[in-house]
Amino acid sequence: MQTGRFYSEAWSTDLHFISLEKSEKEYSPATLSNDYAISPVRFHWETVGNCHEGTETARRYLRTTRGADVHGLAFVRQRRTDPRGETMPYVFLGEVFYATHRGNRPMQMEWDLAHPMPASFFQATKIAAG
Repeated sequence: MQTGRFYSEAWSTDLHFISLEKSEKEYSPATLSNDYAISPVRFHWETVGNCHEGTETARRYLRTTRGADVHGLAFVRQRRTDPRGETMPYVFLGEVFYATHRGNRPMQMEWDLAHPMPASFFQATKIAAG
């Protein structure tokens, strides 16, 4: 899989694979997004650069609300590799729901998490974000 997002039509579910710390060496300008935890139950995520409210993908993201028939699942990791060069695993944060957004190309979205992220993971992401 060479993308940070996969949509399963059969399950009406977007799977989001997010690396928080990104470098120009490992990511293209289109995927060098600014993603971070706002709180243990709120997450900021940016879409790819060509996503805007007029696209079907964006309309689907905006329908990802509690009780909706469209779902989003978030898998997050600090960075692509650890200091030894080993691939870092993702932490499954669970189901995410549309809260708000601003902008276009990319859209800056905020998600509510169905369950608080692990406290140690939130602390690590907070420290990394500065």
